[in-house]
Amino acid sequence: MNVYVRELCGALARAGVDCDVYTRTWQAGLPAVIPVEPGFRVHHIDAGPHAPVAVDDLYGLVDEFTAGVHRQLEGAWRPDLIHANYWLSGMSGHVLKHQLELPLVSTFHTLARVKAEDPADHHGQRARAEAEIIGCSDAILALSHDESVQLERLYHAVPERIEIVPPGVDHRLFSPGDKTAARAAIGLEPDGAVLLFVGRIQPLKGADVAVRTLAALPDRAATLVVVGGPSGPDGVAELERVHSLVDDLGLDDRVRFVAPRPHDELTSYYRAADLCLVPSRSESFGLVALEAAACGTPVVAADVGGLATLVVPGVTGFLVQGRDPASYAACAVRLLEDPELASLIGLQAAALARRYRWSITAGRLRRLYADLAARQLVECS
Repeated sequence: MNVYVRELCGALARAGVDCDVYTRTWQAGLPAVIPVEPGFRVHHIDAGPHAPVAVDDLYGLVDEFTAGVHRQLEGAWRPDLIHANYWLSGMSGHVLKHQLELPLVSTFHTLARVKAEDPADHHGQRARAEAEIIGCSDAILALSHDESVQLERLYHAVPERIEIVPPGVDHRLFSPGDKTAARAAIGLEPDGAVLLFVGRIQPLKGADVAVRTLAALPDRAATLVVVGGPSGPDGVAELERVHSLVDDLGLDDRVRFVAPRPHDELTSYYRAADLCLVPSRSESFGLVALEAAACGTPVVAADVGGLATLVVPGVTGFLVQGRDPASYAACAVRLLEDPELASLIGLQAAALARRYRWSITAGRLRRLYADLAARQLVECS
């Protein structure tokens, strides 16, 4: 989501739409305002301690954060609209919409009623908040057709307010490159099969499926690189569970764990891999799959959410029904044992990825924003 907001706001600013992003002050000494690029600024708002806060504790800071944003906007220049990302920001945006009488655009990225097993929502507070935000949003951005259907089916969103606007990818950064050079850059041997998993370590993302896929491969020389860190209330426990799984399967020398990397460093990992595994239980879009494809790396992904739009079976990668590691391994074997097929799929994946550009996303949102500014505000339902 951080990548989404950063790239989208930069593209909007270059398209002539000034963007001011408000986020919680998470560290002492941060500047009140950081100019990112012309027309794009980040504002730090005091809410809670000047220190990182667990995701499941952020709910209790929403009111303080909302009041801080309101003080910033009250009596200052007046924005044309509010665009909230994620349900916590949506709660703030919902209040600010009524305080300032501005249109509200909401992007959720994930939805509680889709995740279902979210332990942080055991009282249903997130799902209820999402329903209230959806009922009062002047526009709801869905990142894929599948998310649009979920919004209607699970939250009774008004179809006319849903706009399907996929994200983009920075093709100046994510593009095909030399595999041998990429492996050297990240300390991998030039030979041998390399599988890649990139993402947050939490049950939803399926790092354990990636490990079991490696174990199911007949090629015992293959390596799995796992790039990411624990996230969410179960993240630390999930990381420990995945490490234990690696030990139990005797894969210690074949699985390499890499802490989260700066976004621009991920290109070397994508280029170094023979294929990228995306075994998520749900995925509103699947930015990792898009970035891998843009680098010409075939993707083997779960047949869920936006991944089904990004991955064309047998053309740009493979989709897997369910979470059986043997099914993922069978797809991986097809790519690893047929270099010509893997090369063709990589080329076709990169070609499909070129349809997704942040400039296109920004252009669509610029038109939507202008339209909303001229409409009567939606009343809470």
